Amino acid sequence: MTKLFRNTPYDKLEIGMEAEIHRLCVADDLYVFANTSGNLNPMHLPREDGDGDGQTEALAPGLWVGSLISAVLGNELPGPGTIYRSQALTFHAQAHAGDQLVARVRLKAKGDGRQAIFDTSVALADGTLIADGEAVVIAPDAQDSFEARDVPGLTVQKHIHFDAMLERAEPLDPIPTAVVAPEEPNSLGGALLGRDHTLIDPILIGDAAKITAAAAELGADLSGIEIFDVPDHRAAAIKGVALVNQGRARALMKGHLHTDELLRQVVKREGGLRTTRRLSHIFVMDVPGLTHILMVSDAAINIAPDLETKVSIVQNAIDLAISLGIEQPKVGVLSAVETVNPKMQSTMDAAILSKMAERGQITGGVVDGPLAMDNAMDLEAARTKGIKSRVAGQAEILVPPNIESANMLAKQLTFVSHAEAGGIVLGAACPIILTSRSDDDKARLASCAIAALYAESLKK
Repeated sequence: MTKLFRNTPYDKLEIGMEAEIHRLCVADDLYVFANTSGNLNPMHLPREDGDGDGQTEALAPGLWVGSLISAVLGNELPGPGTIYRSQALTFHAQAHAGDQLVARVRLKAKGDGRQAIFDTSVALADGTLIADGEAVVIAPDAQDSFEARDVPGLTVQKHIHFDAMLERAEPLDPIPTAVVAPEEPNSLGGALLGRDHTLIDPILIGDAAKITAAAAELGADLSGIEIFDVPDHRAAAIKGVALVNQGRARALMKGHLHTDELLRQVVKREGGLRTTRRLSHIFVMDVPGLTHILMVSDAAINIAPDLETKVSIVQNAIDLAISLGIEQPKVGVLSAVETVNPKMQSTMDAAILSKMAERGQITGGVVDGPLAMDNAMDLEAARTKGIKSRVAGQAEILVPPNIESANMLAKQLTFVSHAEAGGIVLGAACPIILTSRSDDDKARLASCAIAALYAESLKK
């Protein structure tokens, strides 16, 4: 949004002139200040308990409060062209994230060299005084204005959607989970992290000596955790699938073995976990700045899915989205263009999937395609191209044409857009948690939470 600021030059300033701005202090302000100033005092970080009283403080730093006075002087009075000489402040109370603040200045004297002296204050909306003092500035010498445009915006790299998802999942009963070959610290650590947050109740299957050594390296206690000593990875995968079929486990989790070794046992006709659906992998992504979670499928299992496989990919993703709280998920089936081209199979598949959803052959969500990435995610891009759709510009699920494009998209969102991603496989008789060695703790927890919420939805 463009805004025009006009100044009041020194010769037009009159004693008693006043100006003010109103500003809501939000948590993101405190994170931005912490990063720009380097002040990491936990009293000012919204999620931290800075004084050990069991409560988060989220106090606005004093100099952030003072910066609101700077905004009044630089934008309103005297306005553009003003230069600070000094600022004295006395603090009387604290502001917190969520407070509405009013910063005011009042001209009380003029001096030589275009000096202007202001009484300054910052108060809560109810009048509670936070700080007051005096500012000395050099006022501009000529009438001028400034049109604020093309000022870069800021996106705080935090993952509020995953935080909310973890809050929903942690009160649930932990789901018994067969963890296959957790024989090194990363894979074992992910399972134990899920246990510590009451998301899963792990049953460890693999080489007991390696599992114990991994726990020792982590400094972790395995007391109370059931361990099946099955050194062979194929046999461990068979055992994990058997525990699900016996009702002892309600989820599978991949440890330190190749994905194919685990899934080979899942898809067996006899003794496997097959259903009428094809297996598909779904990335659930928390992209900073996006107002909702974003799902990408299939980036890990189906290399070049045909139409029948894409039906399962779409339906699996819709079912998962509903279990995560999205009432009617919007699915964008992607291609390089947004028009049907018989020479591009991905556009044909997208159009057919859209029609199948209209006819009730895919249920629970709204499906549209073909859509290019820009008009799937950006309303303005969709409007520019004349696309009228309930999905365009607001897709919550993205279905790229093949594994290469899906994997590239997911990795781009992770490593360029700083998204956090949790992964899960659906289409089997139970959710299958897939984690990567490159996953951080939040991603591992998210994968467990996704499985827990989906398993809960199956119970209902």
